[in-house]
Amino acid sequence: MSPAVTDENHVGADDTTPIAKRILIGEPLTSEELEGQLLPKKMALPIFASDALSSVAYAPQELLMILLIGGTAFLTYSPWVAAAVVALLVVVVMSYRQLIKAYPSGGGDYEVARTNLGEKAGVVVAAALLVDYILTVAVSVASGVDNIISALPGLDAWRVELAVGFVVLIILVNLRGVREASTAFAIPTYLFIGSVMVMIVVGLIRWALGDPPIAESAQYAVKAEDLSQAAMFLLILRAFSSGCSALTGVEAVSNGVPAFRKPKIRNAQATLVMMGSIAAMMFAGLTLLALVAGVHYAENPCHLVGFDCTGAVQPSLMAQVAAATFGGGSVLFFIIQAATAAVLLLAANTAFNGFPLLGSVLARDGYAPKALNTRGDRLVYSNGMIILGLAAVVVLIVFQAKLTTLIQLYIIGVFVSFSLGQLGMVKHWRRELRLLSPKAAAERRAAWSGLVINSLGATFTIVVLVIVTITKFTHGAWLVFLAIPVLSFLMVGVHRYYRDVEHEITMDDDVHFGATGDVAIVLVGKLQKPVAKAIDYALAARHDKTFAVHISVSPEDTRDVQADWEYHHMPVPLLIIDSPYRQYAAPLAQFITQYRQKHGSSVVTVYLPQYIVGHWWESVLHNRRARRIAQQLMLVHGVQITLVPWLLDSTELIYGRRSRPLPGDDRAGRITSYGLVAHTEDET
Repeated sequence: MSPAVTDENHVGADDTTPIAKRILIGEPLTSEELEGQLLPKKMALPIFASDALSSVAYAPQELLMILLIGGTAFLTYSPWVAAAVVALLVVVVMSYRQLIKAYPSGGGDYEVARTNLGEKAGVVVAAALLVDYILTVAVSVASGVDNIISALPGLDAWRVELAVGFVVLIILVNLRGVREASTAFAIPTYLFIGSVMVMIVVGLIRWALGDPPIAESAQYAVKAEDLSQAAMFLLILRAFSSGCSALTGVEAVSNGVPAFRKPKIRNAQATLVMMGSIAAMMFAGLTLLALVAGVHYAENPCHLVGFDCTGAVQPSLMAQVAAATFGGGSVLFFIIQAATAAVLLLAANTAFNGFPLLGSVLARDGYAPKALNTRGDRLVYSNGMIILGLAAVVVLIVFQAKLTTLIQLYIIGVFVSFSLGQLGMVKHWRRELRLLSPKAAAERRAAWSGLVINSLGATFTIVVLVIVTITKFTHGAWLVFLAIPVLSFLMVGVHRYYRDVEHEITMDDDVHFGATGDVAIVLVGKLQKPVAKAIDYALAARHDKTFAVHISVSPEDTRDVQADWEYHHMPVPLLIIDSPYRQYAAPLAQFITQYRQKHGSSVVTVYLPQYIVGHWWESVLHNRRARRIAQQLMLVHGVQITLVPWLLDSTELIYGRRSRPLPGDDRAGRITSYGLVAHTEDET
């Protein structure tokens, strides 16, 4: 076993961290504190269910708005359309309970599709989910701003600025960590649930007592379009597809299972059921109360006869129902609006948990840049959060934060993932039934139950996907159908690239050390050919002492490095330095300082393996760790940096040469000093 630097050598948080970053994000957390960041059910509900719960604020509105295109007579279909949406929600929740049990690792539909239907299906699901997460942020924030403007119409001119500002605020809250985000989001979510439930109960009681609440828009007639019988049927289907936006966010729990406390599966399933039950009750209650109050919400406000569509803002359905139930200027009205706006804005938080987790899984599997699998100071996948926020801001600016426009792009991606995920689960259960022994009666019954539930889920979601595609394609959804294959193509290309690079640098026994003396340290992340080349250069320089150092961020990776080191009989000893804050330069700098204090003013040469790439886009796919480490170590007394280049195959086309300067190879290599001019990337 290689010697390890003990706990007394642990290095704390980097004191050079900017003060502004510490104020906005908070103090760094050690890796050992990850368990404390996991969520109990009461905190997981506002984190993972806020999207699904908040969608009831706009799903009934979109359903009724589409039906009103055909006139007020079409509102008689709304109870049946709403009932179909609730039935679909129940089936999807039951289906995802099975998925959580079978695949609790956090990959969700992506993992199910990739495992059971193949790489292409998995990549399509991942692309669909990533697109849908971006639209979730855009739609949720746009809807939240819409409800704020319904209460304060004077802010309408600042719609886009408000939306962008809220996205930035949500990014900052999430960058502080899952635990702190759940605390910040719990109060608005539970306030929304409680206040809306109270409004529904009060409104229905008034209706039962013969004093129903009446919305102000009930007095407006509607200019109906003249529809053929086929157009009437399509209008009802379109209303159903818009109402299905109430299902968005259901998949977030299956993607976030790793964030739950133990027992993870049971807690995730319980949270999913709570979320589905509350969402179904609120959706049905709001739809019924809107019909009782006579709410008329038009896609084009000018189609409301008597409404001043030039100078007034059309209030949201939630605002109209609240005003009818409690009075437009009442305290309860403003509580409802504030809670609705808050939970809609915070609903974007579901995406800020799902997108980074899915991104980390994709990066782990080689379909996304490795930077997405790196936890930040607060133990969250901060790179994924920043990418999601920037993409949502672009969408909001392009579409001017208009909910009616954005909603047309919505839910396509989620039903693509629903459908492929459920088909994957059907194949999973069929395989389980083939493998289970006939004597395992209990296991076979569970498998049959899962097969029936997921078959039903697959049937329903595929039918809905067809309906959504037909009714939304010409209204803007074609953009989503364009984005999904483009993103899928890019992910497959990234995977092929990583596969080729891994094959190129994999360690093998054909490597021989023929070189035969200050102190040399070779930094090792993983035993591969670039590291072997760096060791050979260090040995050839004939330092007085040469050893390798591995910064231990992950115990599993450390064990793998130690095992590979012994297996390949590496010619230098390996030292392990623990890094509880997942830093690389700071622990190594402290080790070097202590070593020089103990052994005198030795000159320490640090060898850093570094990739040389041939294309600019390859720089995005490799981290810049060697460059960052070199920049920080250059500030340590007695240290000199040597970057050992490893030219990837892609450099042959750009630079006309390849470098494999291992012993026995007649192609000469060279050691470059820090500051090499070229597209340089590393895998330290």
